[in-house]
Amino acid sequence: MAKLNVNGRVVEFAVEDDTPLLWALREHLDLTGTKYGCGIAQCGACTVHVDGVAVRSCSQPVSAFNEGQKIVTIEGLSHNSSHPIQQAWLALDVPQCGFCQSGMIMAAAALLATTPRPTEEQIREEVNNICRCGTYNRVIAGIQRAAGTGTAG
Repeated sequence: MAKLNVNGRVVEFAVEDDTPLLWALREHLDLTGTKYGCGIAQCGACTVHVDGVAVRSCSQPVSAFNEGQKIVTIEGLSHNSSHPIQQAWLALDVPQCGFCQSGMIMAAAALLATTPRPTEEQIREEVNNICRCGTYNRVIAGIQRAAGTGTAG
């Protein structure tokens, strides 16, 4: 049994200890916004927040977490898409296919929580998720817009 705090709710469910957090979220809690991309923590499609830190959930077993830690998925970032990153994504039409975008948004939100006005270099360093469509310039512009540092309008 696992007992975790996910999106502000403590949930208990039966799962093997070595099940990756990604699959527990998707298959046991029906939180399918977090995506599977590579399975080796390289692409970032599976990014969630654990106590405010961006974590790639595909390579972390459920047993590595406890109910005292706050896990937030894309579904829990905001209930009405009002997070500044989500608003910037909409305003700038950041995604192309959209598959990687929940992970990108989560990585960007974690960056802004710790670095409210990041430089482009900090963005490139911290938000290192892979976008198969290559929307990196729009991702950077979206983060700058959300931070109030960009010229994108």
